[in-house]
Amino acid sequence: MKSTYELAYTASGSFLAESITALLKSFGIEAYVNLESSGIFSALGEARIYVPAEQLKDARQILIQMEQGRLQLTPWDLNDTPVNEEPEDGDSDSD
Repeated sequence: MKSTYELAYTASGSFLAESITALLKSFGIEAYVNLESSGIFSALGEARIYVPAEQLKDARQILIQMEQGRLQLTPWDLNDTPVNEEPEDGDSDSD
């Protein structure tokens, strides 16, 4: 049986919509973008993001957190060890 898709979010522009879709997918939400555009201005047109009806509640919770700025962590924030922990040759504080 095919899932029924529901509108989860409306974004202004395809770049923002694709970013939000990637965010939802990173949480295991199946999402796709439907662009409402006119000609060459598709990047500025309205983009609607749809998710399966059974995932709509979870998607909206993620989107609320996104809008509240609570999803600002990067992979580097989650890593205990800095990426460049050791200085490279010639980089010393004793110069």
